[in-house]
Amino acid sequence: MADQENFVRVTRLAKKRAAEAMVQQLQQPNKKRVVLSEIQDLSNVGINQIEDKVFVSKPLRPKCKQITKGKVKRSDDPQMCSAYVSDIYDYLHQMEIEKKRRPLPDYLEKVQKDVSANMRGILVDWLVEVTDEYKLLSDTLYLTVSYIDRFLSVNVIPRKKLQLLGVSAMLIAAKYEEISPPDVGEFCYITGNTYSKKAMVKMEADVLKCLKFEMGNPTTKTFLRRFTVVAQEDYKNSNLQLEFLGYYLAELSLLDYNCVKFLPSLVAAAVIFLSRFTLQPKSHPWCLSLQCCSGYRPVDLKECVLIIHDLQLSKRGSAFAAVRDKYKLHKFKCVSTLSSPLEITDSFFEDTRQ
Repeated sequence: MADQENFVRVTRLAKKRAAEAMVQQLQQPNKKRVVLSEIQDLSNVGINQIEDKVFVSKPLRPKCKQITKGKVKRSDDPQMCSAYVSDIYDYLHQMEIEKKRRPLPDYLEKVQKDVSANMRGILVDWLVEVTDEYKLLSDTLYLTVSYIDRFLSVNVIPRKKLQLLGVSAMLIAAKYEEISPPDVGEFCYITGNTYSKKAMVKMEADVLKCLKFEMGNPTTKTFLRRFTVVAQEDYKNSNLQLEFLGYYLAELSLLDYNCVKFLPSLVAAAVIFLSRFTLQPKSHPWCLSLQCCSGYRPVDLKECVLIIHDLQLSKRGSAFAAVRDKYKLHKFKCVSTLSSPLEITDSFFEDTRQ
């Protein structure tokens, strides 16, 4: 639609939220299913501004290889496969840097002609709500965004097909991750029947061919599970607030095009760094255990941490409400309402000895 202020949507999730609002005696505006086919570049809103810099063509790699073989305290959770978890994550680290699984860090500038960072952000923000509407796993959302970025790195598409790409990518991701994925008709419905089933199936085939059926790549959520366990070693009991805050910040990072250049493991490490800083701003947010299992020193995380910190403070992407509204709920400990200091001291990006 031509005006982002009129950009509203209706789903069963919207009805659920309206019911919750009635209990709280708050009035919620009616929502409609969204149509993104007429989406325009809203650069005047100041969302996700692209910095004037040259991005590196290769993904950032873990830089502290000499400590990656250190010992990390084993988890008692049998699902964490503590006996061979190090080998699993070594394999995932190798997989995430494979060229065929990485989007171009500057594909909007080099490949796309009619799609901007703002349009990408609006699409991802909408997909977050679609994920909640159909009660899909967060893994499905992360894979969806990965498919979108990889497809846009090699295929030029007009803005009117951006939503079609989004729902087709989510259809593929849902088939990969979900036990009972939504069918094509449901994804057509959620777009207000803007696209036919035939068009969606055609786009699905195009995405699969483009990605050469390489569907199972590690995402930020993959590494976040492991890093969260290690980050909670200082706590006697599981800290749900830290866990949910990590999920919240990780989903915020999906909105910002400037995070595309970072490896998923680096984003996950940056999310843990910022989560610990938010909850304990006077303590160093990094430790040797996290450094050992992630392969990153604090200085390696600085650029990514500052971008996500700006997202958390709404200095970036302030118009994107889906993730923030989702994590305002009590079941997520209202982590999106937590305040974080405006500045992160430079000393926190120095190596820690603890």
